[in-house]
Amino acid sequence: MAEAKHLLSRARYAAEQSVRVAWYMAHYTLSKKVAEAGVPGTEPPKRVIPETKYDPKEARRAFLDVFAQDLRNIEEGLYPAPRDLDVRKLTRALDSSRRFLTDLSQVDARRRKRAGRDLPEGIPADDLPAYYAQNFHYQSGGWLTEDSARLYDTQVEVLFTGAADAMRRAALAEIGRELRGKDQRKIKYVDAACGSGRFLAQTLDAFPRLNARAFDLSPAYTAAAREAAKPWPRADVCTADITATPFPDAHFDIAGSVYLFHELPPAVRKQAAAELYRITKPGGLFVFADSVQTDDAPVFARSIERFPDLFHEPYYRSYQRTDLDALFAEAGFIAERHNVAFLTRVATYRRL
Repeated sequence: MAEAKHLLSRARYAAEQSVRVAWYMAHYTLSKKVAEAGVPGTEPPKRVIPETKYDPKEARRAFLDVFAQDLRNIEEGLYPAPRDLDVRKLTRALDSSRRFLTDLSQVDARRRKRAGRDLPEGIPADDLPAYYAQNFHYQSGGWLTEDSARLYDTQVEVLFTGAADAMRRAALAEIGRELRGKDQRKIKYVDAACGSGRFLAQTLDAFPRLNARAFDLSPAYTAAAREAAKPWPRADVCTADITATPFPDAHFDIAGSVYLFHELPPAVRKQAAAELYRITKPGGLFVFADSVQTDDAPVFARSIERFPDLFHEPYYRSYQRTDLDALFAEAGFIAERHNVAFLTRVATYRRL
C-alpha cells in the first residue's frame, strides 16, 4: 500500500509539472515568434561572448534535474508537494496568460527601442533611490505599477519555461532544513524584497505557523504580496528599503532573499548584505537565491551574456563579477551550503 501511494504521488507530481512546463513553453515559443517578427527600432548591441560550447543535452539535463531535486526534497519531507492544478491556480493562470499576451508586443517594442530608463508619466518616483526608478525588464513602469506586479510572475515562469517555482523551492528546502525539530510559532522569518509575494506564499503554504514578515520597496508589489499572504493572517507585509529596514537589530531567526541581488548596484549590494546581517539573530540563517553565475553553469554562458541586454538588467554584469561569499563574509556571515538549481544559485549563510 505504501509503495502504491508513493508511486501515485510521483505520478501526480510528474503530471502536474509536465502540464506546467507545456503551458509556459507554449508562451515562451509565442514570445520568441513575436520577437523574431520584429518591430522598427535598434537591434540589441553585439557583445563578445566567451568561447563556450553549448550542449543542448547538458542544458536539458540541468532543466530536468531541478524537478528531480524538487521531488527529492518533497519526499524527504522538507516541504509539501505543490498543488499546481488547483482550480483557483488555474483560474489565475488563465487571467495571467491574458495579461501576458496583451503586453507581449509592447515589451518587445520597448526592448528594441532600448527604452530602459524611461518610466511612463505620472509614476511617483521622487522618493525612490535613483537606481530603482527605471524600466526594469522593459515592463511598463518597471517595478512601480500594478500592471508590472500582476505580470511579473508569469513573465518569470515563461522565461524559465515553467521551472521558476521549482527553482524557488530549492531555497524553500533550506528553510525546511533549518526548521526541522523546531516549533514554527517561535521562529521569526523575513522575506526581504519579497516582490509580488510568490516565494512568501510558497513558504507560508509549507510552514503556515511561522511568524513571517516581508517587505518590498515597491508599493505596487507590496500590495500584491499582501494579497498573496491573505490566507495566513500571522504574516505581515510592509513597504521598506533593503538598505534601511524598520526592524530591530538581531530580530529574525531566518532571513530569505530571492532574485534580489542581481537587481542592485554594487554599492547597494554591500548595504543590503550589511542590513540583512543586522536584522538576523546571532546563530540565525540567511537563505540566498539568485541567478547563477557563469562558473555555476558554464553551459549557459552565452545566455548569461545576452540576458542583461534582452531584459534590461542594468546591474547584472556587475553581479556576475561579484564574489558572493566574500560579499556576505564582509557583512559578517559565514558560508554554509551552496547548490545550483537549473539557473538559480542557492546558498546559506550563518550569522555567528
